Amino acid sequence: MHVNYVWIVVAALVQWLLGALWYGVIFKKSWRKLVGFSEGEKPTNAVFGLAAALVANLLLSYALAVVIHTALNATVFTKGFMLGVICWLGFMAPPLFAQHIFEGRRANLFAINAAYWLLAMAFAGGILAAFH
Repeated sequence: MHVNYVWIVVAALVQWLLGALWYGVIFKKSWRKLVGFSEGEKPTNAVFGLAAALVANLLLSYALAVVIHTALNATVFTKGFMLGVICWLGFMAPPLFAQHIFEGRRANLFAINAAYWLLAMAFAGGILAAFH
């Protein structure tokens, strides 16, 4: 099994930066309200959370690279992008949806979280397919 670790890191960094933009700028106010942060409250473990997110993005990118190159041998951005969408649909959205239901979280929070992972997985899949 051959995967390109440089592009795995690049895909993970793209996901991580998208997450910072997604949760820190675009949906900052609504996400913070939905998870229960009061106005001006700072998360107590923000640095650990950012580090954990990067590790999670690295693991996800590695798994996507293995699927893209070992199982399907996708070599163009669009095929990788679509594979990321399919993996999101099958492996990310269902457990995320069930988790939100069991935790009694609002649909808006599910939409914010699920949309981030959809974009993150799609773009990572595209990158990993195009730059193998």
